Amino acid sequence: MATSTTHVSCHGLRFAWPDGTPLFEGLDLAIGPGRTGLIGVNGTGKSTLLRLIAGELRPAAGTVRTAGQVGYLRQNLTLDTAQPVDRVLGIDRTRAALHAIEAGDASEENFAAVGDDWDVEERTRATLDQLGLGHVALDRRVGQLSGGETVLLRLAALLLRRPEILLLDEPTNNLDLDARERLYAAVSAWHGVLVVVSHDRELLERVDQIADLRDGGVRWFGGTLSEYEDALAVEQEAAERMVRAAGADVRRQKRDLIEAHDKLAGRASQGRRAAETKGLPRIVAGARKRSAQESAGKHRILHEERLAQARERLEHAEEAVRDDDEIRVDLPHTEVPARRRVLSLRDLLPRHGGRVDLEVQGPERIALLGRNGAGKTTLLDTVAGAVEPCEGEVAPYVPLRYLPQRLDILDESLSIVENVRRLAPGAEPQRIRAQLARFLFRKERPDQRVGTLSGGERFRASLAALMLAEPAPQLLMLDEPTNNLDLASVRQLTTALESYRGALLVASHDRPFLRDLGITRWLYLDDGLTETDPP
Repeated sequence: MATSTTHVSCHGLRFAWPDGTPLFEGLDLAIGPGRTGLIGVNGTGKSTLLRLIAGELRPAAGTVRTAGQVGYLRQNLTLDTAQPVDRVLGIDRTRAALHAIEAGDASEENFAAVGDDWDVEERTRATLDQLGLGHVALDRRVGQLSGGETVLLRLAALLLRRPEILLLDEPTNNLDLDARERLYAAVSAWHGVLVVVSHDRELLERVDQIADLRDGGVRWFGGTLSEYEDALAVEQEAAERMVRAAGADVRRQKRDLIEAHDKLAGRASQGRRAAETKGLPRIVAGARKRSAQESAGKHRILHEERLAQARERLEHAEEAVRDDDEIRVDLPHTEVPARRRVLSLRDLLPRHGGRVDLEVQGPERIALLGRNGAGKTTLLDTVAGAVEPCEGEVAPYVPLRYLPQRLDILDESLSIVENVRRLAPGAEPQRIRAQLARFLFRKERPDQRVGTLSGGERFRASLAALMLAEPAPQLLMLDEPTNNLDLASVRQLTTALESYRGALLVASHDRPFLRDLGITRWLYLDDGLTETDPP
């Protein structure tokens, strides 16, 4: 249980990647008791910051202090599948000693191993029950558990240690809906210091404050994600008004400067003609000329200073406006008429899972739900032709494309534009570049090699390659597309799919994302497909 003194603090934190690219420079941060949602676009250093707090990484300068024991749930930790559950939970030695004492071996070593933890098995079972793992035997091997159960098992191991500070990095990735609900409940019940990095909107509605990591600094807001976004929208609207006002001021100052130049030039011309007409002595004419030049110089400097100040105000105003661009593309060739047959699955038996029958017509938007291990990925792989079914028939009637979780459809040695041309060999290069600009790859970015892209950029490039393929896909299948995407990238994906006019088949546990897509049919996979209500 945390106390008021439990906290995390970072002071003057400096950290750079091995190639010297700076990530943090003088970062100050203080986190007290409560649930904190750490958000930010991909590449800002959220996971790196958690690793620094957990002590897995050392900063180049500055300090990281934690007042209390730290528990850290990594994003991608692979467990030894041969390990028994009690060893992963860290109770195997205590449990073995307890069983030895119960069997009559009252050695000093056994009593020392048990200590005061005589109820270790009862506590463990209560924690596993809380996380929906009550059916998991302590002697069971990790390899017998699903991916979601493994994530919850790692969380259970942390909770049994009773840390005062809990760090969670994308904990809901690969969790099915039931497992997510269990994790949400555990987070809601947490009373210590909790910092969670996540793109899961439902999870971020259960935090007490939001920390937005951007440009090497942190901005704080007391409240949930939706409250933060509402406040940010108001702020961004005001910032955009400031940009418009500052831009108008710059244009006005430019006009004033031009007018001042014209007036001064006219006065100088008039002065010369007057001197010639009046026949003023050269010394008097020279003095008047110097005076006029000095006055003109001061006038010009004044207007130039006003223009520079206006430009500076515009620059500051533009810095306050966030550049979280949206993907909006016009893809008329993906359109499917309302009653046109798109896909038929007849008595299909994939290599994993039960038999499936399905008819898809028109521009339906279908969500494919199901627990982890039910066979959703196998079904999509089978429909896409990546694996052969054991029995039955897959009959697509329109061009289809499939974006798997692995994002392995691109050649990493080629550029973005070259990858798109592989799927659209007849398209003009300039047309491809124009379309890639709408996927936020502008100027020289289409020529960047795929192997150098960040996770969010790789996803956008993969999505662009599929949606710009020829023939245009009239059925698009996505497998857990929001996994490992930041909130801005999820918004970009949603807006891109809004303009897609074909049929969608999406396997996902991300309920807010599915609701935003305008799903028309909800299917649940469990030893066959059944229609269900929206979750």
